[in-house]
Amino acid sequence: MEQRFETIPAKKFIGLKIMSSVVKEPESARIWPQFMPRRKEISSIKGNEVYALTVYPGDYFQKSFDPNAPFEKWATVEVNDFNSVPMGMETLESSGGLYAVFSYKGSVTEAYKALQYIYMSWLPSSDYLADGRPHMAVMGEKYKNNDPESEEEFWIPVKKKTT
Repeated sequence: MEQRFETIPAKKFIGLKIMSSVVKEPESARIWPQFMPRRKEISSIKGNEVYALTVYPGDYFQKSFDPNAPFEKWATVEVNDFNSVPMGMETLESSGGLYAVFSYKGSVTEAYKALQYIYMSWLPSSDYLADGRPHMAVMGEKYKNNDPESEEEFWIPVKKKTT
């Protein structure tokens, strides 16, 4: 799996979030049926993409792996501003920075294999560490949910390792 690097500006998101963990990950899918019908309530949407964001605690990647360690899962869209936030939705602002971007083609049920490669093989052997900004799955026009021809991108916030 090849990657490219992108430096992006700060972004604003509006959406729904739940607390999850690796053990609870299948449960986090329930947020999407709640969010998708309501996204039209958001007036300042920027672009056509939807974003699955994962916000890990600051020390998540420095600790020994714990499958029960909690993190936030978001179903969001990027917005221009926070002037009108629909009732029950929340805002998240992400600082800009460097991301390793991986293209994925395949069923959402098989995406864990790509993510496992990124986090367990590519990242530890790279010159980078995971940074404390939101991790993003970006689903644009070529995203088709459970279709094997579906395409999305995984954006992993990174920073150079220090020696």
